This record gives sequence, structure tokens and C-alpha cells, in this order.
Amino acid sequence: MSTTGKVIKCKAAVLWELKKPFTIEEVEVAPPKAHEVRIKVVASGICRSDDHAVSGSLAVPLPVVLGHEAAGIVESVGEGVTTVKPGDKVIPLFVPQCEKCTVCKHPEGNLCLKNDLLKCQGTMQDGSCRLTYKGKTVYSFLGISTFSQYTVVDENAVAKIDAAAPLEKVCLIGCGFSTGYGSAVKTAKVKPGSTCAVFGLGGVGLSVIMGCKVAGAARIIGIDINKDKFAKAKEAGATECISPQDFQKPIEEVLKEMSGGGVDFSFEVIGRLDTMMAALMCCQESFGVSVIVGVPPGSETLPVSPILLLTGRTWKGAVFGGFKSKDSVPKLVTDFMAKKFSLDPLITHILPFEKINEGFELLRSGKSIRTILTF
Repeated sequence: MSTTGKVIKCKAAVLWELKKPFTIEEVEVAPPKAHEVRIKVVASGICRSDDHAVSGSLAVPLPVVLGHEAAGIVESVGEGVTTVKPGDKVIPLFVPQCEKCTVCKHPEGNLCLKNDLLKCQGTMQDGSCRLTYKGKTVYSFLGISTFSQYTVVDENAVAKIDAAAPLEKVCLIGCGFSTGYGSAVKTAKVKPGSTCAVFGLGGVGLSVIMGCKVAGAARIIGIDINKDKFAKAKEAGATECISPQDFQKPIEEVLKEMSGGGVDFSFEVIGRLDTMMAALMCCQESFGVSVIVGVPPGSETLPVSPILLLTGRTWKGAVFGGFKSKDSVPKLVTDFMAKKFSLDPLITHILPFEKINEGFELLRSGKSIRTILTF
């Protein structure tokens, strides 16, 4: 029986209070309006940014359905939708690409002005919501809310992908992999023969390492206090791994000594202010490039001496690896299918959707790289 044009009742993980577990509820998912797409979610990764929302360091309205790293199948489309059709395999995009705003039109810009990342209003682009629980509004997360069996997204926030792609793997291209990989190959533009330092060896950090390797870096140094992550980092392409706790001096000084004066490229993939400064200072002072990849606490600021940049260092940041989402995601999936990179090193756990709280505990305890929830 067709569900087109009808409200769908399905299970979703609802966060009612900060710092509390999710509860699995039966929610109502409205049909898509004009230029919207309703998706049956097949797989969704658990990302640290979701946990930032749970902890309150990323402010979101409540109650909310989180999740932003997923893949699924189009169930139905609203009036005027032309880029996808029912049955298509797709990846929802937490950074849309409207192709009309000043950012989308700029060759190097990718943070489309239609995004909900900076404001976190918890709505669709028209300011309304498509999820309810017993008639009460449930807010969305970054416009896509993928911790739900069904979700509605704007057409400019979904990308059609290869019909043969395994959704339980390519869902990572919806956030973690692309964010890290793009930070190396697109934002930093890592050069062949260079030396790179990667602070934080979670799923995104490993993806940065993969990008550095593909770009031809000769030396890739992974940094993390959790030595259990070193083996995975080396599998991804790190040439060596170190823990700051093994040294008496600041880690930036250690890295300068290791690299003969400073690394060419550094990446902060944790979201801590102290490691952002360490990553900047470990760069070669005349030509080093440091990229902020981790999401910092929203209320904190960083005092920086301008002399650190006056000498020639470059400090950069980018959302989603600097990739234009709708253009780049299908190409990344095609590259994955052509075996240009592997996503297997990133996936440590696969759990049924109902065990979402267990998945978050694995993340917080440092026991997982990426947990994939299957629906």
C-alpha cells in the first residue's frame, strides 16, 4: 500500500532532555511539501557532533531527533522535485547546496546560506517542522534528523548516489569521512612529500589521515592520548603515532623536533582549544598550514598572539571538508565504489537502531571509531 502523500508513523530516537538517554518513540512524519523529499533511512552513523548536542555544547531546541550521517532510499517526493525520485539511493546533506546563494556561487565556498548549522533552529528551510509526537512538535537536527526510520529533507539537502552502493558503509560519506578527507585534499591541499600531524584519531581523524595519504604525504604523525587507536590509525595510513602523555614538554615542541622545525600541515580533529593552539604552533612558522576540523565548544574563545600568523603560518577551517555537498557526495561514492579508498577501517561496531544509547556509550568510552545504526 502506497504511503505517498500520507503521514507515516515510525520509530525515532527522541532526545527530550540534555545529558539524558534517547527514548525510542513512535513519531509522525509528515509528507514532503513542494521541493522536499521523504527518505526511508537505512543506516546512520553516530558522530561526535550528535553527542555535542546531547551534552549541550551545541545548542539545539528540544525535543529533537538528532542524526546527520546517513544513507537511505527515497520514499516519496514533493511537487517540483527533479533531482531524485522514489526508489533512488541517497545521502542526506547536513550542509545543503542551493546553487543560488553567494556562497554556492563562489568556487571555493561550501557553507550554503540555507544551512542550519550556525543557528540550529531545528526546522526545515521554510521554518516549519515535519516531525511530531502525539501532535507535539519534534525539532529536526541540521535539517535532516537521521535517527528516525523516515525523515523529510529539502531537495537541496539530498544527493542521489550509485544504486549499487552499500548504504551501511557510504553513510559515512554523509559527514565523518568527507569532513576529514576533504580537510586534507581540499581545504589544506596537502602536497606530495609533506609532513602532516593529525590531532585526534577518531573516525574523522582517520579520514584526515586517508586524505593525507592519497595526497602523497611522506610522513603522517597521529596524536592521541588513547593508544588503543594507534593500530587503526596506522591501518589508515599514519606512519607513526604518539601520545602527549609520554613527553615532559609540550606536544608542539615534540612535533617541531620530530619534523626539523615544524610540520607542513596540521589538523585539529578533537574540538579542544588547547589542541587547536598546539596544532597551530607545531606548524612550520613560515609556511605551515593548520586546519581546524573539530567542533569547538560554542561559548569558548581563544586568545591568539598575532605573531603566530605574522610569520607566515596559515590557519584555516572548513565544514564538511570544504566540499560542495550535492556536487561532491555522488563523486565520493563513485570513488569508494572504484576502491580509491576504504571505509572499513572507520567502522568498529554495527548495531540495530534500537541500541542507539549503547552506541553513544561506545563513543564516549573511546571504544569505537564509528558505530553504524541499521534500521
